[in-house]
Amino acid sequence: MAARTADRARLNRATAHLDAPFAVVDLDAFDANARDLARRAGGKPVRIASKSVRCRALLERALAQPGFAGIMSFTLAESLWLARAGFDDVLLAYPSADRAAFAELAGDAKLARAVTAMVDDVEQLDLIDAARGEGREEIRVCLELDTSLRLLGGRVRIGARRSPLHEPVQLADLARSVARRPGFRLVGIMAYEGHVAGVGDDVAGQPVKSGAVRRMQAAARKELAARRAEVVRAVRAVAPDLEFVNGGGTGSVQHTAAEDAVTEVAAGSGLYLPRLFDNYRSFTGRPAALFAQPVVRRPGPGVVTVLGGGYPASGVAGQDRSPVPYLPEGLRYDPQEGAGEVQTPLLGAVADDLRIGDKVWFRHAKAGEMCERFDELHLVEGDRVTAAVPTYRGEGRTFL
Repeated sequence: MAARTADRARLNRATAHLDAPFAVVDLDAFDANARDLARRAGGKPVRIASKSVRCRALLERALAQPGFAGIMSFTLAESLWLARAGFDDVLLAYPSADRAAFAELAGDAKLARAVTAMVDDVEQLDLIDAARGEGREEIRVCLELDTSLRLLGGRVRIGARRSPLHEPVQLADLARSVARRPGFRLVGIMAYEGHVAGVGDDVAGQPVKSGAVRRMQAAARKELAARRAEVVRAVRAVAPDLEFVNGGGTGSVQHTAAEDAVTEVAAGSGLYLPRLFDNYRSFTGRPAALFAQPVVRRPGPGVVTVLGGGYPASGVAGQDRSPVPYLPEGLRYDPQEGAGEVQTPLLGAVADDLRIGDKVWFRHAKAGEMCERFDELHLVEGDRVTAAVPTYRGEGRTFL
């Protein structure tokens, strides 16, 4: 509690000249989180998931730290934008149907060298070929492995529904299709084990659930490590010059990096450390990204109302997708209203110590999605704001 009280005082001093709402990134926490990710990666490069950062200045800052190399982007338009800005190693993590962007990619040698497209279906290759027009640049492609854990003969599936490629033979078949097709070069394999990397295994007050998650994740890691190694062997038999095998995420960096078949890991949320990443036994980060909302009403004892704040995160709707009141400690949502579009009542004894114009600090549930609400991030060092840098939104870029 004392540490959080000190953080609140420091942040309030640093931002005393700013009127909320606004967002900040604490650079001391950001850099410490980056060092911890690199440590957990054990010497393997960490590729930064841009969707979890959504700020070019902070992507550059993370890449300047030892242990980081490359960007993992979320749309093709974003990938081209980053490549034009000088990022020379951009892996698109999701398949695209952006025909105009593929035409641009195929027609520009610099972009084609910098960007790797994701495919998991021959039809995606067909779309790219139809879209390339007069462009004749070779398109770098990566295959995505479905990491889901399948039990009871496949009747039970644990994990996100992503790629249709689950077995080594399926990836080897698509690798052969790429190899036979002029204008494409297979350079990588990606596998995101979201049921391990993105699911906390130490949820406060839920020991039974936490134990079940740990058992599931142990089984999933074991199964995937063996299958991923088989996949890499099968694909390398077709494409011996494969450049990278990417895996993991913030919550599984150390486990994924330990696999011999993996050459690099991906992470992004761990830089900001949103609230969904509080519940892990294997690491503890520092909240780096916060947003402040102003107190605008005092409806009664034990209640204050702040402006806005209803910034839900993506995923299955639920309380864990809402931002959480963080500072001052002890505030909670009114269960009849929750986080509102234009106003948010907050309950708690500490509310009586707040005055009109005071700041309440929140943590978002997911990392980069906070940046879709703000044009800029105020960078805090110690008890000073040392810079303000644009988010993607602040640069006029809303890719999704």
